[in-house]
Amino acid sequence: MEFEIIQGDIAEQSADALVNAAGTTLKMGSGVAGALRRAAGGPINEEAISKGPIDLGEVAVTDAYQLDADHVIHAAAMPHYGNGRASAESIRTATENALEAADDLDCESVVIPILGTGAAGFSFDHGARIVCETVWRYEPETLEDIRVIAYSDGEHQTLQEIADDVRTH
Repeated sequence: MEFEIIQGDIAEQSADALVNAAGTTLKMGSGVAGALRRAAGGPINEEAISKGPIDLGEVAVTDAYQLDADHVIHAAAMPHYGNGRASAESIRTATENALEAADDLDCESVVIPILGTGAAGFSFDHGARIVCETVWRYEPETLEDIRVIAYSDGEHQTLQEIADDVRTH
């Protein structure tokens, strides 16, 4: 399995599945969800909402519409906006479930952001460590290419350092 750190806009990535940093209602608001919603076109937000609400840590899958992917995996690492914050456990569980969903869909590639940070209120550094450790320990069935993405230069540098540390310990 290839585990790579990349920088950019998740909505511009090409993979079998893209992971959305979702809340439990699956409503696609701002941040990662907003970028995916805008780029996907079509009724992705409506389809996502129709599959919710889901429990914290769970995932739901929608079509990717105009994104360069087959699926969007909506991973609920945080309660609905304003109803609490992400936790280490919700981030770990949502990451594991997103990877398992990608395998269940026979995906070979997936792009995953750092779940639970930003609007969800969890620190980027701690969230990045949880996501990287979860990816590093994951034993894929069909996944060959797992890319963890950061949007900004600063976050990318931090994420790369954390991933390098996780790989060597």
